[in-house]
Amino acid sequence: MISPSNSSMPGSVGVPRGNCRSRYRTAIVILALAAIILAIEPAGWLVMTWRDPAYQSDGLLVTVLIAALFLWSLASPLRGDVPPAKRALPLLAASALVRMAGQLSAINVIGAMTLVVDVYALALLARLDVRRNALSPAWLAVAFAFSLPLERMVQRSIGFGLQQLSADGACALLGAAFDNVRCQGIRILLDGRDVLVDLPCSGARTLLLTALAYTLACAVTQPRARHAATGAVVMLVAAIVANMVRISVLAIGIAHPDAFGGIDVMDGIWHDAIGYGALAIGLLPLLGFMRVLRGRDDEAVAPGERAVPRGGRIPIARQLIWLGGITPAVLTLLATLIIVNLPRRAFDVASADTTLTVPAFIGASQAVPVSISGREAHYFTAYGGAAAKASYGASSLMLVRTTSPLRHLHAPDECLRGLGFSVTYRGMSFAPLPTAHYIATSPEGRSYRVDVSFASSHGHVTGSVAVAVWHWLKREARQWTAIQRISPVELPVAEHQAFSAAALFALGIEPPPPTVPATLAPTPRRAPLFVPDPSTTLVKG
Repeated sequence: MISPSNSSMPGSVGVPRGNCRSRYRTAIVILALAAIILAIEPAGWLVMTWRDPAYQSDGLLVTVLIAALFLWSLASPLRGDVPPAKRALPLLAASALVRMAGQLSAINVIGAMTLVVDVYALALLARLDVRRNALSPAWLAVAFAFSLPLERMVQRSIGFGLQQLSADGACALLGAAFDNVRCQGIRILLDGRDVLVDLPCSGARTLLLTALAYTLACAVTQPRARHAATGAVVMLVAAIVANMVRISVLAIGIAHPDAFGGIDVMDGIWHDAIGYGALAIGLLPLLGFMRVLRGRDDEAVAPGERAVPRGGRIPIARQLIWLGGITPAVLTLLATLIIVNLPRRAFDVASADTTLTVPAFIGASQAVPVSISGREAHYFTAYGGAAAKASYGASSLMLVRTTSPLRHLHAPDECLRGLGFSVTYRGMSFAPLPTAHYIATSPEGRSYRVDVSFASSHGHVTGSVAVAVWHWLKREARQWTAIQRISPVELPVAEHQAFSAAALFALGIEPPPPTVPATLAPTPRRAPLFVPDPSTTLVKG
């Protein structure tokens, strides 16, 4: 029989303290190992997005900011003796489920959400919520989610909807101040000047920056759920209005340069200054709302997060019970090893029977097939779809066909930046068909004109991936083909334009006569197109 002097604290009678402490530490080590295994691949992918120019991600800056806040809170003392976090196993289970979803769907972003759960768990274990410099673990984890390439995801998925919303709002603001305003889709005609609200001006960046500021404010103020929901509505409205104001100011500057002292509002410095100024205006109502919440600190802290009075230490045996013991920890580790080795089977794989061939001739030039790279071949084998390349004299044509545009379609700047090219977006044209224009310069210094259009099997044609995805999500068009026409910049512009038009004609995408009236929405084949005024100015973010 164990003597009282060797027994543990009340609540763990009959369990030797030393043995219990050893088992507790062993369980902690096993669970920590399981968490690390779950996080290795998502962490590697996240770091890759920070370094890959194709993502253009500022996630590293967000991560540094979150780490600084974490250390700022951790360096402050606890508000009394507090028990350890009780949620080790539930949080690890949540992390494992998220990791499994990302693994099975072969969607890296879902797997990376594992890291968000891990940040929440670390903040709980460090008891940041009951320190002098208190932070909400949940809101801190949400803020860390902005280290993911969210802007790219938002632009590709709902970018067109935001683009339309921003253009409509800007039209309403301009219509209240000017008489000669005509709006059609994403085009604004102000006093005879044609302005295009392009995809970068969809408001995704303004929305994400405002949302990041809001989550950081919530991490500090720790609001109740109803206050947080109200703040989220304020944040969303403020971000949308701020982007509308920015577009309106840019449109006024384009149509009436004298209104701003003759400055070029599309110049890099002034363009950015207007954008940051509009963002600051959008943050004002949010800051006012958060200041009101800041005055309610005592009410905002949930009862379960208040500090435990001194003397409230929890016996080691009870801590071990909360963790689940060594056996559940070992089983959790085994489950983790199984999860990370599950087969990756993307649910959005394109049809494998997709056929694609380049035209035998474009004009008088015969096709010379160009093999796709081994990396591209592997990608299309894994995720379906098809690609074909060919050169026609000095110019070349690249086609990508897919029934999964979110997986396969992307603007040329994304893949070219990943290959080391520097890429400049030169805007959008709508005649003879909607086309996005780029200038790409290789690492060796050679420059190319790259035109791209996206055509659906139902006759839609657009120059924007976001528009193609929008139609795909609405089930209006399942199969899409990306059509890239490429020529060296040394080739005269007229010859490049002739090749581009001939390529579209050879593919059966016949542009209508330029005199036909137009619409601005992505247009079905042979539907009327909008013929832009030569003075069209591109508004971009």
